[in-house]
Amino acid sequence: MLEVSRKRWKTSVGIWAFGPAVTRFVPGGYKPELRSRDVPERLKWAVEGLGPLVDGYEFHYETEIDEDNAAKIQEILGRDHQVAMVCYGLVPNPRFQYGALANPDPARRREAVEHLKRGIDLAASLGAGFIYWPGNEGYNYPFQRDYARTWGHFIEGIQEAVEHANRRGVTFLLEHKNSEPAMRILMRNIGMALFIIKKLAEMGTDVSRVKINMDWQHLIMNGEPLGEYAGLLLAEGLLGHQHANSGWGSFDDDNMVGTQFIEQQVDLLRELLKGGYDGYIGFDLYPYTEDPIAAVRQSVIQLEFLLAIAERMDDEALAAAKARADAVGAYRAFWRAFGLDEEFERQVVAKYSRS
Repeated sequence: MLEVSRKRWKTSVGIWAFGPAVTRFVPGGYKPELRSRDVPERLKWAVEGLGPLVDGYEFHYETEIDEDNAAKIQEILGRDHQVAMVCYGLVPNPRFQYGALANPDPARRREAVEHLKRGIDLAASLGAGFIYWPGNEGYNYPFQRDYARTWGHFIEGIQEAVEHANRRGVTFLLEHKNSEPAMRILMRNIGMALFIIKKLAEMGTDVSRVKINMDWQHLIMNGEPLGEYAGLLLAEGLLGHQHANSGWGSFDDDNMVGTQFIEQQVDLLRELLKGGYDGYIGFDLYPYTEDPIAAVRQSVIQLEFLLAIAERMDDEALAAAKARADAVGAYRAFWRAFGLDEEFERQVVAKYSRS
């Protein structure tokens, strides 16, 4: 029988999991009854329903948290919970349909930078990190943008935001995604996120507080391996946060943890353990038709089960297999942790021998 791991990462969840679950095909949401609940009401529901399973909550600046409701949010969170992350919030704003930091209009770019600074200020006052996911920074068609100029505006805006975050002592987390809402997001993969950090350093900006937020489904959509990239980012001191979820790999499903790509999630957890990761495991879920309390709870439980599997794997057997690049041996160690033992193998051979 598996035992729960002694390792206890802090957990967080995005408050967006508790909304009406709007889609472009169902603009009223699959849960229209939740539209009337404001963010403090949704947060109270989540905190009461999840209790100690979740330590922190994440909010997009101005659409979910701002200077007016932050005190109320903190009151609901109490002493046992905290605001883990404040997130970039201009993606759904139609005024920034052509980008924010990369907008062709300099006035829009200035407005976006000031918005980022206010969000960072709020994160500083709450002791939270700041997640920058630039989903509206990009283009939809070939020939639509001057690539070099667009990237220039984008980097300049990020630089100003990062330098402001440095002054306020806030960790600035880059979260990449390949598309949606812009069909070609500029920061569309891990490589481009690292390119941005490199460019900022070349421009003279202190990047010691710039880290990567790994959204598991965003990597899966790109065919980017969870374990390998976590290991590399940890080795470089660049892994700052996790957005844990699953999906089919073709869209940003934000399904429950452990529902798809299980082996990659176990691989990732082993790398987090080996690399001494000490950040949050943040659940970025969008339960379209499921009860959100139940979906988050199940994600926590399934994460812990996968963590127990990761710890149960035979380290020596796996290391020996890796030393030989032996996939069969590696998967034998993986499935042994699930209970596929020699007795089961014997029964399989006997079954086929009889047929």
